[in-house]
Amino acid sequence: MSRHMLTCAVIFAVMLPGAALAGHGKAGLWNVSSTTQMHMSMPPGMEMAGKPMTMPATSHTTRMCMSQEEVDSSSPPHVDEASTGCITKLLSATTSAMTAAMTCNGRLKGTGRMQISYAGAEHYRGSYSFTGQVEGNPTTMTTRFKGDWLKADCGSIKPYKLRTQ
Repeated sequence: MSRHMLTCAVIFAVMLPGAALAGHGKAGLWNVSSTTQMHMSMPPGMEMAGKPMTMPATSHTTRMCMSQEEVDSSSPPHVDEASTGCITKLLSATTSAMTAAMTCNGRLKGTGRMQISYAGAEHYRGSYSFTGQVEGNPTTMTTRFKGDWLKADCGSIKPYKLRTQ
């Protein structure tokens, strides 16, 4: 079971920094926090196989450096398809919000939806929901996240590598 949770955690941890701002925000150091809740069925061979199980909510906070190139980008948040099996498609974008859909056909199979609202250039918040399977186990996941700009100087933190579609 922990392997399945690790798969989810890695894939969604990869996604959140890229969710930062696509065409919004300020270059510099950002504080990004997220809380994820996951419901999944127990895999075959376990005592409660097929029974739904709610995992405790997990929270994560990190600092990331956003480059000017990323701030200026009008591309949707991009997830590395080769490592995740997921493709991101921008559904709508305004000066104050964006919505993107994700289709996954790798270790994750299913669909997700991301919504981000911007409160000026220094704050954003959003959510991500996923319904499908993780390594064959039915799973639903919801993540709420927020980002707050801290300062222009990133210090020793390197900028997130912008990947465009």
